Amino acid sequence: MAKSKSVETPLMQQHNAIKARYPDAVLLFRVGDFYETFNDDAIIASKVLGIVLTKRANGSASQQDLAGFPHHSLDTYLHKLVKAGYRVAVCDQLEDPKMAKGIVKRGVTEMVTPGVAVNDKILENASNNFLAAVHFGKELTGVAFLDISTGEFFVAQGNLEYVDKLLQSFKPAEVIFARPQQKHFKEQFGSKFYTYTLEEWIFTTNYAEETLLKQFETHSLKGFGVDGLQDAIIAAGACLHYLRDTEHPHLQHITNIQRIEQDDFLWMDRFTIRNLELLGSSVENGHTLLKTLDTTVTPMGARLLKRWMVLPLRDIKQINERLDVTEHFIKETDLSRDVLQHLKQTGDLERLVSKIPLRKINPREVMMLAKALQQVEGIKQLLAKTGHPYLTAIGEKLNPCPGILCRILEQIVETPPILVSKGGVIQNGIHTELDNLRTIAHSGKEYLLRIQQTESDATGIPSLKVAFNNVFGYYLEVTNAHKSKVPENWIRKQTLANAERYITPELKEYEEKIVGAEEKILALEIQLFDELLLALQPHIQAIQQNAQLMARLDCLLSFANNAIQYKYRRPNVTEGYHLDIREGRHPVIERGLPPGESYVANDIVLDKEEQQIIILTGPNMSGKSALLRQTALITLMAHMGSFVPASAAEIGLTDKIFTRVGASDNLSGGESTFMVEMNETASIINNITPRSLVILDEIGRGTSTYDGISIAWSIVEYLHDMTPHKPKTLFATHYHELNELENKHGRIKNYHITNKESGNKVIFLRKLAPGGSRHSFGIHVARMAGMPPQLLQRANEVLSHLEQKHIDAPLEKHVKEMAGPTQKVQLSIFDAHSDTFKEIRDMLNDVDINRLTPVEALLKLNEIKNLL
Repeated sequence: MAKSKSVETPLMQQHNAIKARYPDAVLLFRVGDFYETFNDDAIIASKVLGIVLTKRANGSASQQDLAGFPHHSLDTYLHKLVKAGYRVAVCDQLEDPKMAKGIVKRGVTEMVTPGVAVNDKILENASNNFLAAVHFGKELTGVAFLDISTGEFFVAQGNLEYVDKLLQSFKPAEVIFARPQQKHFKEQFGSKFYTYTLEEWIFTTNYAEETLLKQFETHSLKGFGVDGLQDAIIAAGACLHYLRDTEHPHLQHITNIQRIEQDDFLWMDRFTIRNLELLGSSVENGHTLLKTLDTTVTPMGARLLKRWMVLPLRDIKQINERLDVTEHFIKETDLSRDVLQHLKQTGDLERLVSKIPLRKINPREVMMLAKALQQVEGIKQLLAKTGHPYLTAIGEKLNPCPGILCRILEQIVETPPILVSKGGVIQNGIHTELDNLRTIAHSGKEYLLRIQQTESDATGIPSLKVAFNNVFGYYLEVTNAHKSKVPENWIRKQTLANAERYITPELKEYEEKIVGAEEKILALEIQLFDELLLALQPHIQAIQQNAQLMARLDCLLSFANNAIQYKYRRPNVTEGYHLDIREGRHPVIERGLPPGESYVANDIVLDKEEQQIIILTGPNMSGKSALLRQTALITLMAHMGSFVPASAAEIGLTDKIFTRVGASDNLSGGESTFMVEMNETASIINNITPRSLVILDEIGRGTSTYDGISIAWSIVEYLHDMTPHKPKTLFATHYHELNELENKHGRIKNYHITNKESGNKVIFLRKLAPGGSRHSFGIHVARMAGMPPQLLQRANEVLSHLEQKHIDAPLEKHVKEMAGPTQKVQLSIFDAHSDTFKEIRDMLNDVDINRLTPVEALLKLNEIKNLL
């Protein structure tokens, strides 16, 4: 006998048809007051959202998984799904179920992905939510960044390293590229991004240009300065295509596209951004430079400050403009206070205005937008009086849009509800019909009392009552003692034990008026609100410009606040190559010091003539790395246009900052600590320029001691003699043998971080002084870390024995011999002149330091001792 074939219900037929169009998204399917998920989507929803997974029948012979949640909880659950990395298709009912004939029409009204989100619960106030597109061209790679929540749109093109740097800086929530390029993308940029692939035909010049011209309603892209950037244009077109493909057709707030030109900004590769901890810390919840400097009071100011940090300026005029305004705000404290007060009441104007074309703005947010425009007017008036050219220019560009501002304030009640469907949004006196309907609907109590009194007088029934129920609406209630007085035209509807209930033609007519009035009131309010949103559309670009200008003011006020509060000083940024920092401090470490403890400031001087390279030695934990980083951070802050943590600073214009600080294994890429270190160092050597600042910390420590010293020595000599660029360099090392380089090369100087020994303890003074150091105090640091006393005692015994035997004498002898004329060939510091030394060298070369345990290390030292 044939098996009976299961038959899908009409609802599941509709669901499956919609799901087939969005196979790679979790489909939230609206059914009544719930969003339901089915089958695989239900399993995902249950796991991510923590909701119950159930089963239900589907037709005659099958069951399916089911998980759902109330429709009013959409924002909360949507946020969780997207943050978990899922694409979500929101499927709503497109008609009133009461009016539907058959199954209710449904359709996807919004597709939300990590890079395409406008929901406030998904977005972070202080960070952009960029969608990025990457196009691999024949010679160059194009990249675009678009934030649908703010309307910001950036494009750039260049080599793979440049695009990688931009991806690290902008940190997009999602990256899209052509499907055939999936393997290539992963090879070049790794798997740290959430990615999505599109059809290859989308990444074509003609389609991209047509898409962009249609969006901006122009005949060419020349006015945006991106004409000719074919690879970047293709990436930008893919972004817009993706937005429309994810059910976002209303993009009127995307009105501009900006070019990121590599030569306009100080270059920092992704290693430097990580090493300097600009945006993220290696320690969980650790402090970053961004957290330290960010005292902005608006979300758009916080987002702009982040961009200023990863894209510092290289134009002295622009740098000085920011410094001038910061200095003006420091001097004019009343102006700073007043502008700041206005900014604090602005809210996120940039994201508010972007909600208008997306149809996501609610009545309360429209009123917030109006209040923000009032603050724009206040700031405009303040800046007009400053007499400062930069601030005056900003004030002239601010546009409070008085016409639409007045209309909002006239039409919307002062404290409107969030949902327009709740009613009570539009003020009285705006629309005559609306006022009349409200009179009917809201003066019902008085009208009913009047009917009650009239009928009571006419019939002589003193206890007559008017009431309402859901069965037959308004009615008159008469006690049994007076039912003989009831007029014939009253219609009896209900008999109770002690009374009778009646309706009259007048009551029914009034009831129809009330019910009809409430529906008409809501329809009229929605209509008037929609008309207001339509009237706001032409002002979007002006309001966006207001938001950008106010963000700029917010950042500059943040700079001024930091300078006042933490005694930062104005840097002198010059066209020269000199770096001279007096009493410099690390801005992040300084803020984290315990109360009462002050940061030990240090001077740093680097130039191309006398002191190009500083070899920095000193004990572990003495502050070498902090000194290196603070030099880079002070240079970076100066190029942002910020005052710096120093008593004075002369900073020659810098085009690139490179750092090689710390290392970790790249296990997924099969690379050891040393390989990662060499890759990063090679990137520096191959990209330096005369205006570069190079920060190197502990180069060569990932391999054997002799190999490490050889490499470190050669790198320093290369930067000094073998490249014409002569980059300013700070080189921290534990290899004290490198101190010999000062005797050999004129522009290399030795410095050390001072310390003081007291008994068997060492005190770190953290002060920079000329000359090299010969001690690392590793055992002291091990004691501070809590190593067992027996282990420390044994380590001291081994150290004492080695020092007595002068095991390093052959090495010192060779190093001193190297202090002759510079050789043009690769230097070999450790040519063996004795069989014993050769045997020791071979033994050390065979040691894998990354796998060596402390016990094995002691055994190896003992073996060497026996050889000697």
